[in-house]
Amino acid sequence: MSNSVEDSEIETNYHEVVDGFEKLDLKPELLRGIYGYGYEKPSAIQQRAIKPSIEGRDVIAQAQSGTGKTATFAISILQRIDVSSNTCQALVLVPTRELARQIQTVVQRIGSYLCVKCYTCIGGTRTSQDMACLQQGQHVVVGTPGRVFDMMNRNTLATANIKIFVLDEADQMLDRGFEPQIKEIYRFLPETAQIMLLSATMPKSILSIARSIMHDPVQILIKKEELTLDGIKQFYINVSKEDYKLETLMDLYGIMNLSQVVIFVNSVNKSTHICNELKLKKFQVSCIHSDMDQEKRDAVMEEFRSGRSRILLSTDILARGIDVQQVSLVVNYDLPSNRETYIHRSVPII
Repeated sequence: MSNSVEDSEIETNYHEVVDGFEKLDLKPELLRGIYGYGYEKPSAIQQRAIKPSIEGRDVIAQAQSGTGKTATFAISILQRIDVSSNTCQALVLVPTRELARQIQTVVQRIGSYLCVKCYTCIGGTRTSQDMACLQQGQHVVVGTPGRVFDMMNRNTLATANIKIFVLDEADQMLDRGFEPQIKEIYRFLPETAQIMLLSATMPKSILSIARSIMHDPVQILIKKEELTLDGIKQFYINVSKEDYKLETLMDLYGIMNLSQVVIFVNSVNKSTHICNELKLKKFQVSCIHSDMDQEKRDAVMEEFRSGRSRILLSTDILARGIDVQQVSLVVNYDLPSNRETYIHRSVPII
């Protein structure tokens, strides 16, 4: 669907720009968490979307990954919820388990001084575990539509106090056939719930859903030319031959004090080859690519997050963002084919 001829751009109908987090009248603990997370100033989407979101407006935002949109709705959620109330007050739907885990980490890190409780409700885990954790009370639930709908049907995920409902990567969710479940989940929510819908593309099917469930939404479009890498140091190493790249990479790793590194390549075969070569040199390295099933990808990501692996070789399967706090360097072993992918690769935190 994201490649459909029906894809279009929304028209921005909200033009107020807030160029500093300190100008948003946020909770002091939240502001501290934002700066602790590493932000110095809001990105383009954050400058436009956070204010109407924390005011309770419905928001539909069209933006690519790498724009800071995850932090946009995370900040909005953390400002609006009351952590003294041990109830679910925010629900975020996403298309994949990996994205759910990434968002959970962002919410927990930005909300670290608020003592927020955020739980991932996703397939591949025991239903009994989800039921027990949800019954203990969670402020924010991030999940895939199938498991979230199941928990609602079991009356385990209470919805009466939900203030904000987020649909992230909405185009991907529709591509995966989740539209019926999304509509059923919406029926469980209070009529007063605020809705945020974020998507890289806006096919007519998404706009139709937006019209049916949203009330006078703020519309924000972040154009491709607004994507930047402000605040990220970039270096270019001129290697005269392809054969010299691997040796240069190992030299680089030897002279720099690095915690964890993500290396992007353009093919599955190359990622496997480099991974094997680095293992022969006793590097702690793992590899993730599109030929792996979801279970294997999850295992690789857990190995990398835990620190058992220090280097992660990846194809563009991760170019929508990877949330690993200790990542200190992103290497484009192969240059991507376009500017947007380069930016997405270069932003290790979504």
